Amino acid sequence: MNEKVVTRFAPSPTGYLHIGGARTALFNWLYARHHGGKMLLRIEDTDRERSSEAAVKAIIEGLAWLGLDADEPPISQFERAARHREVAEEMIARGQAYYCYASQAELDEMREKARAQKRPPRYDGRWRDRDPSEAPAGVKPVIRLRAPLDGETVVHDRVQGEVRFPNKDLDDLVLLRSDGTPTYMLAVVVDDHDMGVTHIIRGDDHLTNAARQTLIFQAMGWDVPVMSHIPLIHGADGAKLSKRHGALGVEAYREMGYLPAGLNNYLVRLGWSHGDDEIMSMDDMIRWFDVDDVNKGAARFDFAKLEAVNGYWMRHSEDGWLAETLMRERDFLPNGDILRMADDATVLRLLTAAMPGLKERAKTLVELADSAAYLFVRRPLALEEKAEQILADGGRGVIAMVLPALRAVDDWSVPALEAAVRQVAEANGLKLGKVAQPLRAALTGRTTSPGVFDVLAVLGREEALARLADQSGA
Repeated sequence: MNEKVVTRFAPSPTGYLHIGGARTALFNWLYARHHGGKMLLRIEDTDRERSSEAAVKAIIEGLAWLGLDADEPPISQFERAARHREVAEEMIARGQAYYCYASQAELDEMREKARAQKRPPRYDGRWRDRDPSEAPAGVKPVIRLRAPLDGETVVHDRVQGEVRFPNKDLDDLVLLRSDGTPTYMLAVVVDDHDMGVTHIIRGDDHLTNAARQTLIFQAMGWDVPVMSHIPLIHGADGAKLSKRHGALGVEAYREMGYLPAGLNNYLVRLGWSHGDDEIMSMDDMIRWFDVDDVNKGAARFDFAKLEAVNGYWMRHSEDGWLAETLMRERDFLPNGDILRMADDATVLRLLTAAMPGLKERAKTLVELADSAAYLFVRRPLALEEKAEQILADGGRGVIAMVLPALRAVDDWSVPALEAAVRQVAEANGLKLGKVAQPLRAALTGRTTSPGVFDVLAVLGREEALARLADQSGA
């Protein structure tokens, strides 16, 4: 292993930060942290038609939200095109590449011949040993790698093992197009070398690229980074996740109300494990993560498991922190306006007070906001159908019976409120639940909420008694 581990995350800015990309970034970030190294960010923006500044911004913001910031400013691959051309020309000078003047018609003919013979299309090397003085007029050349014709290229992969590729199948790939623009293969190798990348961790869909890129590293006499090709993420049905599926961008998971701690914890377990540990803090992951423990098989994305993991982090978050997080994230939540029904200081105070009861039931911030809605609604409350049914079926009479006892409570605390309601229930031969149900309906407009005595305490004497009076029929 090199003295200093340097990993890189290299997304194409053609859309949002895909959830598979987020896991790749997480693995790179953790590996670098585990070994005291650094992770760099390279924006592979050479596809000018599909790349956009908005996508670059979304990628950087997504990484920042997850807490996976790169250790240096991002590098634009497109802006390094002059350096890529310089290396291609150097490879010509070293005899490791050559000018190819094959016309488009010739290339099409090669492709058709390969198709007729039912073999993969492959450049036939017709310009490998010809002198450029033989070039036809008016044809701008490409620069091709002078790949070895026999033997094999071996990729020593930390996840996939030793993978061998017959060189006859790897082709004299194009390094520089006829318009002078570098190809992806050349740009990646030059950038990885110049950035000092020691370890490449990426999806196993790049495994064949790894062989071709190894040839370029070797042609330049450069060290080949240690490679780890991780399995892709599949859906619950076993089908490959589509990058164009709208619900799979990191910002979509933010809008669904997941915490970075929950999402990172779930993602790290997709294809990697540490014994039977399911719940891991970021410190745990940094301490334990190593690519040698990554599975070869594809992992399946399971929303139910993600919710369970996120629910754990919600329940174990400090109340004040979770209240502040909920307010900070409200702009991203579809129901975030619930948290704007009062001034921010009041919202934060009520959320923090109610959080012990709220967070026990919620698995996402969206659910948390929804269950907190009762704190901020204005009187008279709009009632859900089931809540109205409970009140209509004798519930209003129960509230009228309990109200005098609640008005007499001096210490407006959960124990005192519970004692007062329990005393009324027992005196009237009612089970506590038969009293609590209509109280909940009147106080929240719903049939589900945190504990009803917590609701009474958090709302405060004045608001709670007013809501009950609205529904008491008295």
